[in-house]
Amino acid sequence: MARKRTVRNRGEAAKLEMTPMIDVVFQLLIFFIVTLQEQDILAQLNISRPAPDDQATEDRSIDLLTIEVGADQWVLNGRPFARPGGLPQLDRQLSRLASFSQDASVIIKCTADSPHGALIQILNILSREGMQNISVFSL
Repeated sequence: MARKRTVRNRGEAAKLEMTPMIDVVFQLLIFFIVTLQEQDILAQLNISRPAPDDQATEDRSIDLLTIEVGADQWVLNGRPFARPGGLPQLDRQLSRLASFSQDASVIIKCTADSPHGALIQILNILSREGMQNISVFSL
């Protein structure tokens, strides 16, 4: 006679609860953020800067040109040029600045009410002067 096999209930498999672990991690994170003292970190940094160079500061003054194209004027680095009579003055100014550095970055900011032709005139001047690092965006 064969024995009957009895199945014993071994219970459910143990589950690993993630919620308490996440709580502990957040508590540790908050503890370290609160106890961190920024002045201690900055005091320990060893930074050596090069001596200022007068010629380098002059070169950096024309590394970035900002041209704003508005409805009735252009603004070159904060200096307004009225349209349409200001185009020759703006042309001379851009030619002079391009003679210092053709590698200068040019940012052209167009407002929503600026005419498309004004942007094209600026791009034509910059192209004629050989400036190639140009970014255009709208405000």
